[in-house]
Amino acid sequence: MTSASIPAQVPPPASSASTSVSPLLTRLAEERATGALLRDRGTLFLEDGRIVHAESPATPGLEVLLTVGGGLAPERWREAVDRAGARRQVARFLVDSGSLAGGELEICHLAAIFDAAFFALSPGSGPSRFRRGATHWIGSVRSVPAVAVERETRRRRELLDAVWPYPRLDTSPVVPREAAPGQTVTLRQRSLLRHADGVRTPGQLAWALGRPAFHTMLDVRRLAAAGLVDTPHEPPPTRAPVVLPDWVTRHQPPDVALLRRLRDALEASL
Repeated sequence: MTSASIPAQVPPPASSASTSVSPLLTRLAEERATGALLRDRGTLFLEDGRIVHAESPATPGLEVLLTVGGGLAPERWREAVDRAGARRQVARFLVDSGSLAGGELEICHLAAIFDAAFFALSPGSGPSRFRRGATHWIGSVRSVPAVAVERETRRRRELLDAVWPYPRLDTSPVVPREAAPGQTVTLRQRSLLRHADGVRTPGQLAWALGRPAFHTMLDVRRLAAAGLVDTPHEPPPTRAPVVLPDWVTRHQPPDVALLRRLRDALEASL
């Protein structure tokens, strides 16, 4: 397998430059490229210009979604990786061996793609580079058009702020609050609140619960909007020091009598 790099500065077509989340991804999709698009916060794997897998250190991977959040036994996952990973057919092995239903695998795989892509394509994810021909050992499950992934990424960004516009919630420890009398709390919310110990962030809660990181962030924002989670506010801006006029500060030491006369004059003018 050979690999090559494409610089991130390649200009996209004029028609997509203003709307694309990642101009390089748009170009690769139009070229029907195969390989891995690497960014600081994640990697997208493409086959014939379509996204076939994605992963990010900010999100629980497919393994966690299946074993912690789903019904797959951890030893069955390890067996699939050991026996089929080198052949890049882990997904097929899981289904063919009866360890997992094909529908469950597809649902979790799509959730992993959109979740990792949200972080990989975030504005602060650094420059992009492309390793042509690179593939992932999970193998073929289902592909998604790049334009659909970009559209969903934009929608998710907007949704977070529409629910509760406090981005610090996404990276701060989740601190639960008592529900108001008669306030409804869903089973899903109760599960998250039980794991919220005032130390774990939404990302860490996602790993503990086996849920996609974005959906956990969204749940936390909804809980905060309902008053069930503390909202960490931005610290007040630091005030600039008061700078006295030069004619006051040039006295060394300060002329106390002058300062008193200045004070008296100011008070008299009020």
